[in-house]
This record gives sequence, C-alpha cells and structure tokens, in this order.
Amino acid sequence: MPDPTRPRASLRTAVVWDVLQDALDRRVKATGRDSLDVLDTGGGSGNFAVPVARLGHRVTVVDPSPNALFALERRAAEAGVADRVRGVQGDAHGLFEVVERGAYDAVLCHGVLEYVDDPAEGVGNAVAALRPEGVLSLLAAGLGGAVLARALAGHFTEARQALTDPDGRWGEGDPVPHRFTPGQLTALVEGAGLRIGAVHGVRVFADLVPGVLVDTEPGALDALLRLEAAVAELPAFHSVATQVHVLGETGGTGAPAEGAGD
Repeated sequence: MPDPTRPRASLRTAVVWDVLQDALDRRVKATGRDSLDVLDTGGGSGNFAVPVARLGHRVTVVDPSPNALFALERRAAEAGVADRVRGVQGDAHGLFEVVERGAYDAVLCHGVLEYVDDPAEGVGNAVAALRPEGVLSLLAAGLGGAVLARALAGHFTEARQALTDPDGRWGEGDPVPHRFTPGQLTALVEGAGLRIGAVHGVRVFADLVPGVLVDTEPGALDALLRLEAAVAELPAFHSVATQVHVLGETGGTGAPAEGAGD
C-alpha cells in the first residue's frame, strides 16, 4: 500500500487517512499530549506508520517480514522520523511476545484480519494493546467488493462462489484468505469491548475505474477522490466497497468520528 499522502495513492487510502488523522487529533486534545504512542500491527514498510510519525507521534510497527521492516527503517530515515519509528518482527497471534499490553493510545490493524486464522483473536489482541482510553483503526477486505469485481470482469461463477463461501473466497486461486461484511467487522470490534466510532467504505469505485482514465482525463483524479469521500460514509455503499474501515473507540475517547452509527 503506498504512502497515503501521495496523490495517486490517495485513491486507495484517502478515506482511511482522513479518519485516522482526525481520530489521532482528538486523542491529542483528550490527553493533552502532543505525541501519542501508536501501534501498527502488520504495518509492513511503513505506509501509514511514517506519515503518522510525521505528525509527531511515536509508532511501533509489528510485522513478520524482515524485508518489510528493513524497508520501514529506510523509509523512516528518508522521512526524517527514524527516532519516532520502531520496527519489531512479530505477528498478531503472538503480539504480546514483542509489545506491551495496554501501552498504546491508538492501534492500527490494516490488512491483517484477512490473513489470521482467528479474526476474533486478532481484534482482541489489538484492543488489549490499547490504553484504557484509545482508538482502533481496523481495515479489512470487503466481501461485496470482491463479488462486484468478479461479476464485472465476467467471472460470474466466481462471483457467486465468493458470495456463498464462508470466507468470501472466489476460488482456489484467490489470494485473499478471508473477506468480511461490514456487519462482521463491527461485530468483531464490539465483541472486543469497543464502541463503533465510524464505519466507512473504502475504494468503492477506485478499483473499478480504468487507471488510464484517471491518469489521462484532466481533473479525473480529484473528481474520483471527491466521489470516494462522498460515498464512504453512506451505508448503502459499505457493502460493495473493496475494503471496509471501522474505527473502534473505548468509552472515554471523546466525541464519535463523523459517520458514527452507520
């Protein structure tokens, strides 16, 4: 996933970045501290961690890939935030073998649940890493987006397979082990003891629009970004998004983010 602050990459990440930045700003105001402690599980090479560190926060990235962590170190150094980014090798299952429980103001769990054997355990561990007041940013593959994409590509049998498969997979060649409905994700977050601060559909249209159109039509990128932002909070579009973003909050984190209760 590219740096969410880069223009072309923002098609895939703008909605998540805006919600996350707002949540962090609210935590800063609530705590009275300029710098928060943020945990990025499965954070890879720092696509979100480095921009978060640029905001002045301390970020710990947990990832099983040594190559990704090496790239994280290099990216953080290039961005001038090496002193605020720490990478450790590990995964969601053994999270507390490498980080401390209850030590973080915010936890990012982006693109992780798709690959864990027990999604409830993955969310539970992420929540257990939070301080008594904190926020969880959860991003996972959406079932409806995959069904729509396969159908529009003419793969109707695969679309139906994804729709009926317990894990939302369209076949043996599907590279994604698990996909989720918005209801499944919100249930996981609430089951772990958090309230839902916001739900957003991510990449509702971005993955369906031909890239050449976005790159060559004047103003197309900005127009598509505005469209994605406009539909992200509308519940009618959550079920067909490529990804679903859920912001979970503990009881004392301040006012809900925009779009809460969707």
